[in-house]
Amino acid sequence: MNTLMKYLFFVLLLFCMRYETSAQPGSLPYRSTTAPNYKPNFNSQNNNRPNGMRKLDAVRNDYINKRLNLTPEEADRFWPVYNQYQTELGNVLRQRRINNSSPQANGIDQVDRDINYEQQILSIRKRYKDEFLKILPPEKVSLLYKSEREFKDELIKQLRERRSQDPQR
Repeated sequence: MNTLMKYLFFVLLLFCMRYETSAQPGSLPYRSTTAPNYKPNFNSQNNNRPNGMRKLDAVRNDYINKRLNLTPEEADRFWPVYNQYQTELGNVLRQRRINNSSPQANGIDQVDRDINYEQQILSIRKRYKDEFLKILPPEKVSLLYKSEREFKDELIKQLRERRSQDPQR
């Protein structure tokens, strides 16, 4: 699992760094910056992220915006809450990645911490589900979570394709 997480993070980072220079017809077909309610995730913490990661956040937000077909009123209320949700999830995922970066002398402590991180992630998702339901109808909240999974799956698929096409790897 630890090796898989490192690999996935590395591939994601590699994708983000190459995305700007390799964007061409056929790559991420849903990319468009002309969505009427498009509000990228540029909060204060996000400004410390590498440029490629900020771009990936913007592409993800654009994809979600299009999938949810948010009204201007929904978008104004939704994006600040969603950005906070992503910040909280990112903090826990970062802590989990640090925890799993090197094996501990007492492996059971590391496993317990990893389970604790999973519980924190679940708690965040449950809490924000309720927040999203205050803003969006249940169908759109369901579509939000589905869209996040689809985006992640598409990203992984494209990373695998690029890796298989790159003879240097």
